[in-house]
Amino acid sequence: MISGLVLERHDRSNAQAQSCAMKVMDRAFDPAFGEAWTASQLAGIMALQGTWLTLAKLDAATLGFCLTRSIFDEAELLLLAVDQGWRGRGIGSSLIRDCLTVARGRGIKSVHLEVRATNNAVQLYNKSGFNHVNTRRDYYRGADGQLYDAMSLRLDL
Repeated sequence: MISGLVLERHDRSNAQAQSCAMKVMDRAFDPAFGEAWTASQLAGIMALQGTWLTLAKLDAATLGFCLTRSIFDEAELLLLAVDQGWRGRGIGSSLIRDCLTVARGRGIKSVHLEVRATNNAVQLYNKSGFNHVNTRRDYYRGADGQLYDAMSLRLDL
């Protein structure tokens, strides 16, 4: 982990935290794939009970975030993003570890996620212990109309 990196967790709607996440999303997600959420989508999910947003911060800069929601004893890692200039330095791993720690503390038995099969984050998820469950062929449509497979992954806690 980067020296001085702080993980800041938000369990309720927080406009400032959501704004920080949106800025990272704008820098981290390639518009060619259309994976970024809108501010209203983020605000809507944050209003739901069982949702938490973790920001990875260094000094005043937000370098990444993880958005997770839980229902009963299951959780879904909805979004994970790290600023492109800070990738490969353990921030994504730190965010996933924190997500799993929170999930265990809440009695979660399994964490699910879905990711575009060609997304480099697949390696990070595999390294973090997630297992491939299913592939949905041609599930995502890129901005250019190209279709991409979606992988469903799961980690039992």
